[in-house]
Amino acid sequence: MKASETQLIKFLDGTKQFIIPIYQRTYRWEQSHCKQLWDDIVRAANDETIHGHFIGSIVYIQRGLFQITSPSQLLVIDGHQRLTTISLLLIAISRKLKETGPQGDISSEKIMNYYLINSIEAGDLKYKLILTKNDKQTFISLLDHAAIHEPSSRRIRDNFNFFEEQIAKSKIPMNVLFRGISKLVLVDVALDRTLDNPQRIFESMNSTGLDLSQSDLIRNFILMGRELAEQEKLYNNYWFPMEQSFGQEFSNDKYSDLFNRFMRDYLTLKTRDIPTFSEIYEKFKRYSSLTPNVSYEKLIADICTYANYYVTISHEQEKNKDLREIFRDINELKVEVALPFLLEVYDDYTKDLVKIDEFKEILRLTESYVFRRAICVISPAALNQIFATLGKDVDKEKYLESFKAELILKEKTRRFPDNDEFKEQLMKKDLYRFNRRNYYLGKLENFQHKEHITVEGYTIEHVMPQDEKLSPEWKKELGERWQEIHKNYLHTLGNLTLTRYNSEYGKLPFPEKRDMPKGFRESHLLLNTDLATLEHWNEEEIKKRAQRLAELATEVWPYPQLAPEILQKYQKSEKSSDLKIYTLAIHPHVFEGGTNANLFQELRKRILNLDASVTEEILKIYIAYKTDTNFVDVVPLKSRLNLTLNVKFGDIQDPKGLCKDVTGNNKWGNGDVEVRLTSVDQLDDVMALVKQSFEKHSDMSP
Repeated sequence: MKASETQLIKFLDGTKQFIIPIYQRTYRWEQSHCKQLWDDIVRAANDETIHGHFIGSIVYIQRGLFQITSPSQLLVIDGHQRLTTISLLLIAISRKLKETGPQGDISSEKIMNYYLINSIEAGDLKYKLILTKNDKQTFISLLDHAAIHEPSSRRIRDNFNFFEEQIAKSKIPMNVLFRGISKLVLVDVALDRTLDNPQRIFESMNSTGLDLSQSDLIRNFILMGRELAEQEKLYNNYWFPMEQSFGQEFSNDKYSDLFNRFMRDYLTLKTRDIPTFSEIYEKFKRYSSLTPNVSYEKLIADICTYANYYVTISHEQEKNKDLREIFRDINELKVEVALPFLLEVYDDYTKDLVKIDEFKEILRLTESYVFRRAICVISPAALNQIFATLGKDVDKEKYLESFKAELILKEKTRRFPDNDEFKEQLMKKDLYRFNRRNYYLGKLENFQHKEHITVEGYTIEHVMPQDEKLSPEWKKELGERWQEIHKNYLHTLGNLTLTRYNSEYGKLPFPEKRDMPKGFRESHLLLNTDLATLEHWNEEEIKKRAQRLAELATEVWPYPQLAPEILQKYQKSEKSSDLKIYTLAIHPHVFEGGTNANLFQELRKRILNLDASVTEEILKIYIAYKTDTNFVDVVPLKSRLNLTLNVKFGDIQDPKGLCKDVTGNNKWGNGDVEVRLTSVDQLDDVMALVKQSFEKHSDMSP
């Protein structure tokens, strides 16, 4: 590696060409970055005391070992965002000078021939900077003063326009502005192909993760080390089409976010382990190293296959109308947590391991499973792990049957709420404030109806009005207990419907809402059928309608059905003699009268109050607290309570120094962190540590 400090204009001058390799990310600078650069250059131009302004480094490697072509072609490893932005500013200056004529010793021709083009070359060699596929043509069109054709690079176009606007608005002379550019200083880093590892240098320069997304790092990892011909093949055949399908040409940020989520789900599916967003690149490298016999082409082809499934689901591009409709419902419910499993089933569907009717039922039951749990307020914490491993638990010889059995047999925080639990919670839940209210009302309205309505154009109507100051007519309608009825039933299923006449209905009495033009009698909605025939709207009618809609809901969001004899085959057989149920009495130090009984009861109450999903399991040696897995285990001792937190020691934030690293030690409980609790005074500090472990195991999103 050779590194030297130099002026930017000297770095650009001469016969050379900077090539942005196809594995690099596209141009991403926002106008805020351009404004900062502009302000720095203007300040340097106008301040005689500023002799240089450092803008970072440009890292590159010669394209070939024995290059005989002119100009020298240099592959830019790092710094191409700065290089591109400054080139856009130089193009804007050149155009301005073309209008005004030379200023001082600077002219449009000098700007172009010294810093932007290789004037004696032809074709692509003419241009000093060659960008990646998405940006290249837009940039060249600006250089050539040609029309920009779609699809174009929005950021290239917008940032160039920004510089032209700044030049026009500021009225700064171009020779003065160029003086500011001449003060820009960078570090010129030339890599030796025979000695330096570009990938390692690239990673170390971007180790903070602030500049590059996980998708950038993965693309570079796959393509950077390949020969040029192989790079172009992999990029053009797989990666570029995948970028387009994810919408990269429209929004880099949206593309990166969607791709990162996809790669997280892809790795979850392949490894059955759920990485956080910040771990995706490292987990991908580890995964690729575990498949040494798989070529990079097979690896990227596999990623591309699952990416197509992902886009088909998330963008609802499935050709089959029924599947497309189910994907629309799944997306509206926001069932992203199930995507690792759905990607696997989709792949099996394409391989004919699961038939289309089975596939549709699996999708509907997955939707039902997630929705019923949300209605019954079962913590979603377990869902990540459930869907990460569900694919391996399904017997693919009996796909649908085994899938149903897996769902039916889940217990506690993993359970599939049965019809009774679902109906009970659905009828009493505050559904007006439920964040998917249009989803569930639309599903109820459109169930088994060929003439579907789009509920986005409708609003939620409270049959009994929301206003606490009810009119005398409504008080009479509801009876002496009108306040209690209003409070208990206002936002519940029985009192809610859909309408496009919400403002017309207002606080009107029920008979007027029913009989007015476009009232309930004239409504075309199935949800309003029963309202059209009623004489009164009171507690009895609200409860009746809620019961009817709840019964309908068990069909809309069904519970999986299997004959008892079939289900029995999937039940785990355990000898009752092997099952031992312990009570707190087995731990005398924390049982009634024990030395730490009061301390334990206070700790126990606080842990169980963390969330409704927390459960307690009393074991022979310790007491476990878990959501889906143990997050803290309490070992009762005579002089103290030993808590084992199920986190890595390096991950715990411990400002009071209460934690002990027990990694690799023989210990009771799960985890690498031990905390000793001896008094109630320590509880606040200890619970802050326990909460960290709880959040790690209950966090749905990385």
